[in-house]
Amino acid sequence: MSNFKQLSTLLESFIQAGPPGCAFGIAQNGKVLHESYHGMADVEAGTPMDENAVFRLYSMTKVIVCTAAMILFERGKFLLSDPLYEYFPEYRDIRRVQSSPNGNMSIVPVKNPMLVRNAFSMSVGLPYAMGESYTSKAMRQVQEGLREKHGKYDLRTEIRAIADVPIAFEPGTHWLYGYGHELVAGLIEAASGMRIGAFMQKEIFDPLGMTSTGYRFFGDIENRMVPMYRRNPDGTLSRNVGMFDDRHQPDAIYEGGGAGLFSTVRDYLRFTQMLANGGELDGVQILGRKTIDLMRRNQLNSDQLADFSNTYLAGYGYGLGVRTLMDPAAGGSNGSIGAFGWTGAAGTWTEIDPSERLSIVYMHQTMPNMEEYHHLRVRAAAYGCV
Repeated sequence: MSNFKQLSTLLESFIQAGPPGCAFGIAQNGKVLHESYHGMADVEAGTPMDENAVFRLYSMTKVIVCTAAMILFERGKFLLSDPLYEYFPEYRDIRRVQSSPNGNMSIVPVKNPMLVRNAFSMSVGLPYAMGESYTSKAMRQVQEGLREKHGKYDLRTEIRAIADVPIAFEPGTHWLYGYGHELVAGLIEAASGMRIGAFMQKEIFDPLGMTSTGYRFFGDIENRMVPMYRRNPDGTLSRNVGMFDDRHQPDAIYEGGGAGLFSTVRDYLRFTQMLANGGELDGVQILGRKTIDLMRRNQLNSDQLADFSNTYLAGYGYGLGVRTLMDPAAGGSNGSIGAFGWTGAAGTWTEIDPSERLSIVYMHQTMPNMEEYHHLRVRAAAYGCV
């Protein structure tokens, strides 16, 4: 095993032209091999980056939520082949957008129901509401209407309302990043009778000793949250309000499946080590090894892989809520086939490798997150150390 000097040098170089600070951890066989913290957590306050830094996970929330759902899968609470309308009756008679060759658009009934597996694999035809497609705009209108009617509202209220939105394609025919994991979180609530946050606290956070992870601020978490920064073209930094920061306040209601959690490198490293080591850490079994194998098995056909592929994700397929490495050569990766993980919008990243019982966690807080530059270099350097 190499020492981590060169990796630390790489991370130090990031803060010269990228985020003002970053954090890294790597563990294997249940033991932390290396942790390092670089630059500043809060530039204005002069707070250095350290192990207490709390990061918005954004889409790295998805890995935890899908893991939580698979706990219920193991308990027989649902099957991947179940129609979603068994858990959300409003989704029985969904419709989709149909475009004709002359450019005309119509709304037609779907031929097949949304399945639970479609929600996990992002093939339900529901994007996020930020885009300009017909479906995105319709979702945005629904969310605006809910805010006008309720002010604050919860996930299940939103899921019921989104059922009226025409989806972008026939379920299961394409891959489209978006709302699928909100449906997975709602499935957890329907199958367990608990709010998603409470379920994960009981089944994952408390058993693993993840004491700085959650949806709502508690203790000193708010003071430890790393501010959001943007690196300007002239090299200066601008401090911005983090997307969805209002959802961390104690009076917030919404708990999302696709984003919303915060955590530290140490907490997330414990979670990923559990997955890397067959679902067990320090004598606590969270999930079965074969279930983790199912999570990291590619779920996409060739057409869906074409939707999924880009230069950042080269070599990967998509499993049940996680990317999974299928072709290291295509991805220019020195990692292992079947290594899996995901990324967060503000620069968090993880790779989990059961074949090596290894997991890697990297975090910073900038938008745009410059993911392709930072994460692929961290991946190469980290694997060079084991």
